[in-house]
Formats: sequence, structure tokens, C-alpha cells
Amino acid sequence: MVTLKQLAKELNVSISTVSKALNDSEEIGEGTRKRVKKLAALYNYKPNKVALSLKQNKTKTIGVIIPDILNHFLSKVLFGIEREANKHGYNIITCISNESLQKEKESLELLANGSVDGFILSIAEETQTKNEINHFKETITQGLPIVMFDRVAHDVKCDKVIVDDFESTYSATKRLIAEGRKNIVFISNIDTISVGKLRERGYNKSILEEGLLPKVLILKKSDDSQQKIKQLYKKNQSIDGVIAADSASGVIAINMARNFKKKVPKDISVIGFSSKSVSNHSVPRLTIIRQHAKKIGSKAANLLINRLQNQVSSTEDYTTKIVKTTLVKSKSTL
Repeated sequence: MVTLKQLAKELNVSISTVSKALNDSEEIGEGTRKRVKKLAALYNYKPNKVALSLKQNKTKTIGVIIPDILNHFLSKVLFGIEREANKHGYNIITCISNESLQKEKESLELLANGSVDGFILSIAEETQTKNEINHFKETITQGLPIVMFDRVAHDVKCDKVIVDDFESTYSATKRLIAEGRKNIVFISNIDTISVGKLRERGYNKSILEEGLLPKVLILKKSDDSQQKIKQLYKKNQSIDGVIAADSASGVIAINMARNFKKKVPKDISVIGFSSKSVSNHSVPRLTIIRQHAKKIGSKAANLLINRLQNQVSSTEDYTTKIVKTTLVKSKSTL
């Protein structure tokens, strides 16, 4: 590969002149800039990004770690991060932890070795279950800022972007109660992670305030969700409302209701955390709590870039941004 030194030698100018010409510096005359660029194009010159990053002490690259690439919400957050990062001239490197604490640690260690300027991440399920946070603190101590989104560790001092999980489920449950629903069940396959726990608490608070009896169905990864929800309906024929903490359970709850001759929303109303595209898989279409995933990604990228560009007052001036959810009404509720 041709180097700046070789270009400078052939043009009989200094290395500094070549570098400035390629970066359109006004210090270099237009004629010289054209000559330099013409020769660089002839030799297909590409700047050495590794050398440049060492010189500037910046890679202009953000490390993103997500727990599950197949999760529709997380993939949309990733889209928002990438789009916002590109606007500011940053690239992203994405790693998948697959809900594993060890893989999460390995990803941080791999990228913290000079590959990225900072991290945006959502914590793995195993990390939250074991409450292990030292690897995050060590990364920050190295001088690499972290922004957490969705699943966060409150004991780690860093910027965070979350949604109003507790409040949104509390409000959604109140809405079903306002319809006259008295036997509302909460279904979740994410009870082991922070957002799942917050959503369940919001449901419980709303139910207990009305003097009603909480009904909770927790689905494990090994469970057949359709069979579990089918058994729930079979044992509790009086169920007239469902709040689903995850995208799949709400869709299954609607589709399974037809097996028991329940009309949606006449006999039973269903609300679930989901995206518009996932809600299309039920008949009638699911009323959803929309999390605005792309907005979460955009805010997370902005928080990190602002810190990298020293646009915050101090390392202790951390912030938590709350993205408000939206209840998107459809035909699964009255």
C-alpha cells in the first residue's frame, strides 16, 4: 500500500503538505490539492486508520453489546444507534452476548483493547441474575465510557436510557380496569430481568389498588408458551383481561382465546409490550405498549458521543433519560 511518505516523495512536497491537501486544508493551494488527490486516486491511497487512531487517541468507533440479535426490540435499538452514530462520523462494532455473562465480559475485554472509544450496551440476563457488575466498573475505570439502555445496572455510575416500564404497565392495567375487567392476568417470559420485574410491579400495584386479586403466569424458556396459556384459560374461565410483558405472549393470548370461544375484545381484552410489526400476527390486531426502540438507540448514541466529545461537565455528571412509552390502541381492547 502506498504511504503519505511515498506520495510526498513523488510530488516533491512535504508529508505534511500531502496530509493537509487530502483533508482539504485551506493552507494548501487549490492546484497542489488537485495534484495530491489525483496521484492518491491513481495509487488508490487509503489512510491508515490504525495509525490515525493512535495519533489522535480516538478510533471514532463505538462498541455495542446486545443480548439477543433475534429480539425485534433490540434490533431496532441497534438501528437507531447506528443511524445516529453515522450522523456524527462514528462507526459501530456490534457483539452479541447471547444472554451470557462470560460472553459479555469477553466482548468488553476484546473491544476495550484500543478498538473503540466507548460502549453502548444492554445487560445480559445471566449478568442481571448473578448481579455481576465489576466488569462494567473496570471498563469505565480504563477511561472508556458506557451508556446502558433498557436493562441497566443501577449500581454502575454511567449514563442510561430506559423506558417507563413500571408506569406504562400500571397505566395499561388501569385501562383494562376502566373497561370493567375484573379478572386480569399478567403473563411474562422475562421475569428474570429488570424490565420484567418492573412491569410486574406496575401491574400488581394497579390491581391491588382496586382491591382485585393479582394473577401472574411466568413462562420459562423451556416452556411451551402456547400450552401454558391454553392451560391458564382452561383453569380460569373467568379471565377477561391480559397484560403481556413481552411481545409474543400477547399475540398468543389473543390467538388462544379463540380456542375457548372467547371473543376479543367483547369477552377479553389484551395489551402487550410489542412493536407494530409483531402485533400484526394476531387476529384481531394487538393493542400495544410501544417502546420507541429507535428513539432509545438514538438517545443512547447521543449521550455517549456527547461524553466522548467532552460536552458534559464532569465524569460524575451522569444522566438517566426516560423514554415515554405510547399505548397504541387497536382491536384487542374496547
